[in-house]
Amino acid sequence: MPLLYLDCQYGIAGDMALSALIDAGADINYVISHLNGLPVDPFVLGVSTVNQHGIQAKTLQLFFPLADTGPTPLSAPGRHLHHRRASAILAMIESSSLPLRVKQRATAVFSALARAEGKIHGIPPDEVHFHEVGAMDSIIDIIGVCLALESLDIDRIIASPVAVGGGKKQMAHGCYPIPAPATAELLLGIPLADFPVEGELTTPTGAAFINALVHEFRALPAVTLSAIGYGAGKKRFSHPNILRVMVCESAESRPERETVVTLQCEMDDISGENLGYVMERLFEQQALDVYYTPVYMKKNRPGTLVTVLCRPEDSAMLEEILLLETSTFGVRQTRHSRLILQRRIEYVTTPYGDIAVKIGFRGQRVYHTAPEYEQVRLAAKNHRVPFDLVWGTVRQSANADWAAACLKTSQVVTDSATKI
Repeated sequence: MPLLYLDCQYGIAGDMALSALIDAGADINYVISHLNGLPVDPFVLGVSTVNQHGIQAKTLQLFFPLADTGPTPLSAPGRHLHHRRASAILAMIESSSLPLRVKQRATAVFSALARAEGKIHGIPPDEVHFHEVGAMDSIIDIIGVCLALESLDIDRIIASPVAVGGGKKQMAHGCYPIPAPATAELLLGIPLADFPVEGELTTPTGAAFINALVHEFRALPAVTLSAIGYGAGKKRFSHPNILRVMVCESAESRPERETVVTLQCEMDDISGENLGYVMERLFEQQALDVYYTPVYMKKNRPGTLVTVLCRPEDSAMLEEILLLETSTFGVRQTRHSRLILQRRIEYVTTPYGDIAVKIGFRGQRVYHTAPEYEQVRLAAKNHRVPFDLVWGTVRQSANADWAAACLKTSQVVTDSATKI
């Protein structure tokens, strides 16, 4: 699957990201059709072409015909006072018919924003009322970007160091230095670019994308470029206020063996509720797997061994979570080489809708097929049938499709051999 490179040397904002992805080939009609299925205020979404310092780019055009209070356009002063609670936004995403990966990404972005705002204001994330980022345009920016990523079938995201700008900015709670408090919180542990410019280059929404969706920060790796997009912001600077995105194919196929890091610590003085929260935090920050094992510790005390599997570049952030969120006084780290199957996602048609199936293979041989749990769960819930019934139907359809594909491949090989 393609990977995406975010060139954030001039910063990143929600509208810039969405317009850049559309410029790179994301289907705007796909984005709009899914957004229209959400319980949001009526909107008109489009892009136009602009030129900034000699670079042609797309800029987002987003309009709201009516405000909640009447016919006043939402672009009028004060529309950012249209607050929404984080828990309500997450519930809306969960109950929607958005594609599974879009739900996961949008939830990760909004959760990152809620944690950052909650930490700053000293309140639980679910109780956060968004101000600037809770306005309707930012909600559409975030979900729209996740839909655009799905339209391009982006599997992995890499980014450059991020420019943030400087100076001060007036916000809902007063005048604050740039980067804004939420932006700074979201960029903890992320490399920043040395680009001293007066003004806000990276917004909280842009920082949330970086925090929640980017797998790695580095210079552009060895890739084959398949598309490039430019998204322009509305502000004018002495430099191009543009985000560049690059849709790429890796120059090398995904290796069958890769290096992974195992983090471990054990505790005998932590509650089950705390462990549940820790697991959520670890998965939100790109842990590949997390599991708990009952163990007996010193003085024959029952305890819990926490094991985290992650990529090397994510280990430092995950260690910090373990030290911050648990009672451990240390974390052990070991490196391993693991053999991995290549994977692809295919969809099978069932009486309960089209459901994704993960295919694990090496070369021409398929080893495993596994329905996507969340889609099976939603289908069972929506059709009011047992989970096992949907799961079994998907497995049966997937195996039938796979057998047919194998037979077709065999026939092609036989025909070719006959002709030779």
